[in-house]
Formats: sequence, structure tokens, C-alpha cells
Amino acid sequence: MIQAMRSLEAAFLIGVDGTTEIWLIRHGDCYEGMGEGPDPALSPTGRRQAERLAERLRHVVHAGVYCSPSRRTLQTAQLIDPSPTTDDRLVEMTFELGDHGEIVFTEMPADVVARMTAAIDEIAASHAGGRVIVVGHAGAIVNYLTDVMRLEPGQLRILPYYTSVSVVRALGDRRMVGALGDTAHLE
Repeated sequence: MIQAMRSLEAAFLIGVDGTTEIWLIRHGDCYEGMGEGPDPALSPTGRRQAERLAERLRHVVHAGVYCSPSRRTLQTAQLIDPSPTTDDRLVEMTFELGDHGEIVFTEMPADVVARMTAAIDEIAASHAGGRVIVVGHAGAIVNYLTDVMRLEPGQLRILPYYTSVSVVRALGDRRMVGALGDTAHLE
């Protein structure tokens, strides 16, 4: 039985030498009391969320911290590492507000997946066998996770909460999801 369990774990890249762990983290809240503008900063609640995330990560060894250039992701990432690496490919999906205030995404899921995959593959290759933190946006993260799980766009019905952690393990061309939307640090 032990052999069978170790084989199953290895299939999901658990404990396999050389595996890179990518922690995909959504930025903290930026909408509470939000003013106008396309690039909001963290709200007071978002700052507290990001501080709790940073406290959780204080004892987690990681080889690098990456984020989109948006203020909310940069501010979240800077609480983990004062000098994160920014990458334009990690931005949120483009969208417009519909007539009834709903979000209407204008970027095709395949395009989001292509840019997110390129960024994450490059990050993983740069830190082979390590753990990296990537702070990004809900829509981009969900589309990437959907692709890793080999689901059709729109099939993963999840909205990662602010500062939630989703984990992807990478080895060569293999990708496996290890966690979805973990918010234990907010409890």
C-alpha cells in the first residue's frame, strides 16, 4: 500500500526531485471604498489581508516573488518581498463594464492562457526545484488553472478570494494543481 501511495503522489509531482512549486496568489482587496481609476491601490481591508498573507509566508522558503505591474498586486507582493519582479504578462484579463454593471471580459481565454503559461513557464525554469510566489488577478489565475486541469474555458467555477493561494507543481512539461483558493491565513 505504501508503494501505491508513493506512486500516486509522484504522479501528482508530490515529493519529486526537481519539481517547482508555483504559488498563484490573488491580490488583496482594492474595491472597498474604491475611487475612480483603472489601477486601484489596496483598500485598508486589502492591506490587512496582504499582511496576514505575508505573515503566513514569513516561514515559507521561496526563491522569488513575481507580480503584475498593477498597484494592488505590487503592494501585495511588496509585503512578501520589498523588490518583487514585475511581469506584464501577469495582468488581469481585459474587460469592460456592461450596461448593468456586470464585468464583460474582452480578452479570449486562449490568449490569457498563452501569456500566463509563457510567464509561469519562464518563472518555473528560472527557479527549477524551488518555490516561487506569483501575485496576480482572479480571471487570469482561473484561466491558467483551468488549462492546467485540462478543462474547457468556463468549466472551473471558482472565484479565488483576495490573497488566496492556489498551487501548481511543475516539472519539465508537466503541470499539476496542488491547491485551489487556500485562505487559511485569513481565518
